[in-house]
Amino acid sequence: MCNPKEEFMKNKMNRRSFLKRSAVAAAAATLPLSLVEFSWGSGDSRNFTFAYISDSHLTHVKGAQFVRNFDKGLKKAVTECNFMSPKPDFVVYGGDLAQLGKREELDHGLEIMSRLRHPVKWVIGEHDYYLDLGKYWQEKMGSLHYSFDHKGVHFVVLNSILTYDAWIGKWKSPEERMSNMARLDNPNGSPFMVGQKQREWLKRDLAKVSKKSPIVVMSHSPLYKIFKPWNFWTDDAEKVQALLKPFQKVTVLHGHVHQILYNQIGNITFEAMMSTSWPWPYPVSYIKKANQVPRLTVMMNRADPFHERDATGWSVLNLDDGRVTNHYKLWENKDRVLKYDKRLGYPIDVEYQAPAKRIPPQEHY
Repeated sequence: MCNPKEEFMKNKMNRRSFLKRSAVAAAAATLPLSLVEFSWGSGDSRNFTFAYISDSHLTHVKGAQFVRNFDKGLKKAVTECNFMSPKPDFVVYGGDLAQLGKREELDHGLEIMSRLRHPVKWVIGEHDYYLDLGKYWQEKMGSLHYSFDHKGVHFVVLNSILTYDAWIGKWKSPEERMSNMARLDNPNGSPFMVGQKQREWLKRDLAKVSKKSPIVVMSHSPLYKIFKPWNFWTDDAEKVQALLKPFQKVTVLHGHVHQILYNQIGNITFEAMMSTSWPWPYPVSYIKKANQVPRLTVMMNRADPFHERDATGWSVLNLDDGRVTNHYKLWENKDRVLKYDKRLGYPIDVEYQAPAKRIPPQEHY
């Protein structure tokens, strides 16, 4: 016979709820509070968490010297992951480990990431790629695109920062090519793409997957078009979306934009991951352009890009019923939780989606 009190507690407590872990704060007072997961209900073994770190932009100065602030951001995220309880099944690194793709920067990033106590899944960013077109990355991290299955979920990692051959061949040196792709708002840059060969690979890969299986795609650039002048843009995004359209539950996670963004296109939920290096403002607040942010996105209270830690961060994600809940851990800015609303059919910010509850974004940059 069911115990009414136990049943009440099961209904009251979300079985995937996350609570602040005060013990971690006591042990390491310099860290943001970590999160601990409490499972209620059936204890389905397919539920799991993973962490996502992105966009550290480690910058080599000279010799053994690197920009300290960017180092601190990545080191802080690695320490946070190691304090998590329960432990994540794995950690995703979402791209732009380096700033100018130098071997010194990639090796330095690998040394910091080696302190993680969890397996790492790697996604390449344009700052990692355009010096040697991904050669050293492949030697150290492995393939630039691949897939894997984990507890009933099919994960796909795409190299979404390819571009046109004509643009790649126009520069006098690899360093010149890298510097012209590294500047986000540089008119000499070139739009990103997944490319035909990789799309053909994706089609073959997905052909083996049930249409009912949850799909999580991880790319560096967004797989939809946001703002072309900053290259928040993937030229063949619609062709990639068409390959994902037949599946019932698809989530695309991406880095690159250094800000909170989320969107829903058909069956596909898109969510951006934060940077550990610096925050990037929205077009409407920085260059006073018409707002290109997706309709669903509630902009975070505008981070100060001149403050070393304001609204940088990383995410803890849990997967329940094939949908991702994204817990944004923001430093020196209020944490946010983004959850898929089954009734509405798209993700919402659990606290700020209602206009009356929003904190007005700053507009003075």
